[in-house]
Amino acid sequence: MTSVLYDAPGPSAKRRNLLLSVVFFAVLALFLWWIWRTMDDKGQLKWSLWQPFTTSDAWTTYLLPGLGDTLKAAGLSMVIALPLGAFFGIARMSDHRWVRVPAGVVVEFFRSIPVLLLMLFANEFYVRSTSIGSEERPLYAVVTGLVLYNASVLAEIVRAGILSLPKGQTEAAYAIGLRKGQTMTSILLPQSVTAMLPAIVSQLVVIVKDTALGGVMLGFTELLNARSTLAANYANVVASFIVVGAIYIVLNLALTTFASWLEGRLRRSKKSTGAVLGADDSVELNPSAVATGFGAGGGGG
Repeated sequence: MTSVLYDAPGPSAKRRNLLLSVVFFAVLALFLWWIWRTMDDKGQLKWSLWQPFTTSDAWTTYLLPGLGDTLKAAGLSMVIALPLGAFFGIARMSDHRWVRVPAGVVVEFFRSIPVLLLMLFANEFYVRSTSIGSEERPLYAVVTGLVLYNASVLAEIVRAGILSLPKGQTEAAYAIGLRKGQTMTSILLPQSVTAMLPAIVSQLVVIVKDTALGGVMLGFTELLNARSTLAANYANVVASFIVVGAIYIVLNLALTTFASWLEGRLRRSKKSTGAVLGADDSVELNPSAVATGFGAGGGGG
């Protein structure tokens, strides 16, 4: 099957693709075999190093509490950063300079600072300026740093998603008498969600992974920090890294799978198809326009 954007491979191209696939999988198999042999030579495949993960103590004492703290910090950061990012993204497109300029300064400032520095600064701020206890302080610092940085990045994603829509969408909305707020909420945002979703999900995955920075630098008892305690007790550093890495992969895979399902659902819905509005849609959004001939421009003929 051919299309304007893609030509079906011919017999020679199919043979070439098959050969490249065989070579790739052969190299991958050799690489995995080399890793296996190296770990075996170093004694990292001994059952005594992996046996703790078959018991409940390693999970209930170390890994599951650490995973719970990771999900708590990531969840709080997502819940706060998403609406905050949407707010600043829309504010950056305001017609009012007194709204647009401060929003741009905030976004560019926090987007330029490393998230680890924001966490460390937040931790010092809470130590010196608040009465938050030492046990809760790492969580507050991690969430603050993640929110400040990722909200600024999400603001740019939202702005780019809205600006990616054809300019005619906005002009058509104004032509049927919709105000700017109605245009944004009823026309632009629903259509731009599907365009923004892959980038938003990528940033949410970054949030999950960046919680580990708080464990390394602030003593936050997230998954990676719990792994170090487990490895110190069972002397299985490499094995614990592999298991924790697998947990992160499963966690982020679940997040991206849910996002893919949500994106497909949004694409099937009426408001997020990205299609140009028809007459029926215009009447549904602004019934009063029917009586007035769709505003001042409706009388031309």
